[in-house]
Amino acid sequence: MDRWITAVHGPALRRSPAPPSAVDLGYGAAPWTAVELLERLRKVRADARVYGVEIDPGRVAAARAYEREGLAFVRGGFEIPLPSGAGAPGVALIRAANVLRQYAEDDVAPAWARLCARLAPGGLLVEGTCDEIGRRHVWIALGPEGPRTVTFAARLATLSTPSDLAERLPKALIHRNVPGEPVHAFLQDFDRAWATAAPYGALSARQRWVRAVRALSETWPLADGPRRWRQGEVTVRWEALAPLWWAAPAPLR
Repeated sequence: MDRWITAVHGPALRRSPAPPSAVDLGYGAAPWTAVELLERLRKVRADARVYGVEIDPGRVAAARAYEREGLAFVRGGFEIPLPSGAGAPGVALIRAANVLRQYAEDDVAPAWARLCARLAPGGLLVEGTCDEIGRRHVWIALGPEGPRTVTFAARLATLSTPSDLAERLPKALIHRNVPGEPVHAFLQDFDRAWATAAPYGALSARQRWVRAVRALSETWPLADGPRRWRQGEVTVRWEALAPLWWAAPAPLR
């Protein structure tokens, strides 16, 4: 996810007239993801700032031992309570990994709305789910106007079929992997393309993935190209995978 963020959102971070602020929402029992996010963003923008936000006061207190210039930890939730002036006129990036999975499906749109309301113009919310060590990951990218894309990413050497990623679908999609829903049709098509590309597996899992994704691009609106595919990723436009419950695209704020 961080690799994708720096590649796709890096140009916007570089153009920011003020030091860009990023939020690692719900970083968990240890602050390593926030520490790593700062290191990655500083390669794109040397004055980037990262705020780790957690609802558990004990976790915040423990994380403060790792604070440094450009990295701070605060207690909070979807309201993103940054220190005065830190988020004005908005946050350049909010990353929420494995946060909404513990909520009900009906909570997704309101949570997105609250988070997107904290974004600066041109800001990005990345919300998704991964396994414990990041081998399989699916995330949704949203701007101030709402959801834009869905990205599927995997460590290809451990992938049996693309539909293995279904168990890591974000909350907005995980209950929609049933016949009649777009994401179910997409994963079925992906599995068929993967099976057809099996001979390329003799070259490498990467070659097989690229070939399968190229076949998908003939019928699904992909938002990336071979450079990202070779990383074990594929990004699909949100409107192609949006669940049937999703209303006509009205701005989230």
